[in-house]
Amino acid sequence: MLEEGKLYLGTSRNPDDSINKGEYLDLRYANRHGLITGATGTGKTVTLQILAESFSNAGVPVFCADVKGDLSGIAAIGEYKDFLEKRAKAIGLDPYDLQEFPVIFWDLFGEKGHRVRTTISEMGPLLLARLMDMSDAQEGVLNIAFKLADENGLPLLDMKDLRALLSYMAGETEKLSALYGNITKQSLATIQRGLLVLEQQGAENFFGEPALKISDIMRTTNDGRGAISVLAADKLMMNPRLYGTFLLWLLSELFEELPEVGDPDRPRLVFFFDEAHLLFDEAPKILIDRVEQVVRLIRSKGVGVYFVTQNPLDVPETVLSQLGNRIQHALRAYTPREQKAVKVAAETFRPNPAFDCYEAITQLGVGEALVSTLGAKGVPSMVERTLIRPPSSRLGPITEPERVKVMAVSPVAGLYDADLDRDSAYEMLKRRAEEAAKAEEEERAREEEEDRKPPESRRWTLPGYDKDDDDDDDDDNRRTTTRKTSTRSRRPGYQRQTVTEAVIKSVARSAATSLGRALVRGILGSLKKGF
Repeated sequence: MLEEGKLYLGTSRNPDDSINKGEYLDLRYANRHGLITGATGTGKTVTLQILAESFSNAGVPVFCADVKGDLSGIAAIGEYKDFLEKRAKAIGLDPYDLQEFPVIFWDLFGEKGHRVRTTISEMGPLLLARLMDMSDAQEGVLNIAFKLADENGLPLLDMKDLRALLSYMAGETEKLSALYGNITKQSLATIQRGLLVLEQQGAENFFGEPALKISDIMRTTNDGRGAISVLAADKLMMNPRLYGTFLLWLLSELFEELPEVGDPDRPRLVFFFDEAHLLFDEAPKILIDRVEQVVRLIRSKGVGVYFVTQNPLDVPETVLSQLGNRIQHALRAYTPREQKAVKVAAETFRPNPAFDCYEAITQLGVGEALVSTLGAKGVPSMVERTLIRPPSSRLGPITEPERVKVMAVSPVAGLYDADLDRDSAYEMLKRRAEEAAKAEEEERAREEEEDRKPPESRRWTLPGYDKDDDDDDDDDNRRTTTRKTSTRSRRPGYQRQTVTEAVIKSVARSAATSLGRALVRGILGSLKKGF
């Protein structure tokens, strides 16, 4: 049943239930993206599992999220079960081999996998604004904060760095508004409250260092198999917006860092975006436009993106049109919206005269799907009603001791588990404020010392004036009087430099020398760093 350069998905059957032919996903077109849809309990997760297995065996690294906790079994060898062997026999899969796969577990909270973090700077203003559900005005202020940090060498690594910068901006709204545009204290306060909410939801675990290196989710093993990165997302799903924003950030990092490779023989990475509706729910148009742009262009960087969701209507049409490989599990059509979803799903396939696609979608059994993949020259194949192959790894979750064992031998063990708090915006602004306060105190002490000196010791020595010439007493007295008058006349109106004024001058001075190292941001606002 296996063919070189292709992934075996299952076997299609004729309307009379007789076996027809094997259905495959051509590796050459796997980076043309895909869509896996179907109602709850129809087999989407198992389909994702067998795709991840097949890509791994083909030497392609995989990233996927374990939303329900049962995808972790891919790290353990499968077990023979009657219904699995029955399916293997029905589709002609002989031999039906069981195996375990190289898995790296990740977890934003560091409980069920290696810690995965990014910095505030790497996240960027667009995604952070999405995460905090900001208004246009608040997003504008946040953009100014990032611009100020980028241009002045102020690394925003964690949430305390951003808070420190916002606090500084709140004390200098008038001066900064003249430089960057209108900044209100109300918007700054709202953003600060939003950061507090994020912290309470556990987002502070996500921001910090060491930040995830993209190369660590693109690993292959010594025997040539692709590593499968599994993100523990059961707890993360308690904050759906954080889940969607995190996966979108990771996708944008891949887009910005990876070089162009054209159309390779196989993808460099396959990225599964489970619960994809969380990405698009109430998303502003500009974000959807950027996602569509990333999906369209990331193909040439060798990355295949597969959206997994219940309803094809969950994915905007502009993004849906970019997804060439389709696997449609059963949908129900009881309500008008469900009927519309079935109609949309049926119309996206290349018709098969042997059956009615609309009716078939409502009649599919568990582990059965309509399959259409890209064939020669990228042309979609005729849709087929397909029995999906059984997985080779374990169905269901692994045990906690098994997870600990897998993590202990992980190639990234120890790289991300300890927090790193290096010098960043918080420390830099604090240090500048302390230096400015110290300089102000020293200036005050010098002035007080000057005031305590006798008048004759505060006489100016002017050019051409000989202080030892006793014959010029009149000139000397005149010059002494001038010095006293000058000194006393300026003091009532003299304003000492405040701490905040000293800080903003320090920032302005550093701006003049840091323009050459100003950070560059990409389509979704993440940093361009190069792979």
